[in-house]
Amino acid sequence: MTLAFSKMHGIGNDFVMVDCRQRAFPLEQAQIRAIADRRTGVGFDQLISIEPPRDASCAFYYGLWNADGSPAGQCGNGVRCVAAWLHRAGELAIGDTVRLESPSGPVTVRLTGPNEVTVDMGVPKLEPASIPFRADATATQYAIEVDGDVLQIGSLSMGNPHAVVVVPDLQAPSLDRLGPLLTAHERFPDGVNAGFVQQIDRGQLHLRVHERGSGWTLACGTGACAAMAVLRLRGEVDAQVKVTLPGGTLSIEWAGPGATLWMTGPAAFVFEGEWWG
Repeated sequence: MTLAFSKMHGIGNDFVMVDCRQRAFPLEQAQIRAIADRRTGVGFDQLISIEPPRDASCAFYYGLWNADGSPAGQCGNGVRCVAAWLHRAGELAIGDTVRLESPSGPVTVRLTGPNEVTVDMGVPKLEPASIPFRADATATQYAIEVDGDVLQIGSLSMGNPHAVVVVPDLQAPSLDRLGPLLTAHERFPDGVNAGFVQQIDRGQLHLRVHERGSGWTLACGTGACAAMAVLRLRGEVDAQVKVTLPGGTLSIEWAGPGATLWMTGPAAFVFEGEWWG
């Protein structure tokens, strides 16, 4: 088969975008894995389909798949790329605010420029059952054993599960070992995105994320939201924070529990192509 696609990225978190506005999503899991291969395919952190909405209140639906072919619930960098893709396709004008449907529910996006998007990421879900995470009660900090180390984590859902660990040094060699182990920890029955955050001050965080299904990525939008929210719940950051990942910086704004969390950042086109599978 021949598959037309757009390659995009949000601060280094890269995506293959597939136009399914006029046809059904054509790929099986094995084909998604083949496209994801960075040597013999195209390469991506996630593949995104643009489809007609299933919810009548939304303009479009977008599907998400990880590099291993597994489905994903949400992606903050991905939804910004969806909005920029819709702008290039003539579906969204600069200044427009539109409601989009993700696998985990609707999100509102505002196109603030041709390559900058603000996203309503919804209200963070804190209850362990909604993450899902095996814990007796909701808390701002949980102790979890990983390969003999006891980590103090925060955990919540941004439409996908996150564990956040505050560390003094993002370059510590132990993180390369702990990231994959935390992602696959048995207390997270669906797996988890493991974020390691270094606090610079009340308005600046540095972050690395090991994503379930994709591994270490240059950026994770929902991970940036989760890191800010965990530290906000502990009273350690202000309501507006800059989160810097290996690929770039995102702006996160959250008043606190019960409030909507907002993320602003760039989205960039790389190239258009065809995959012959």
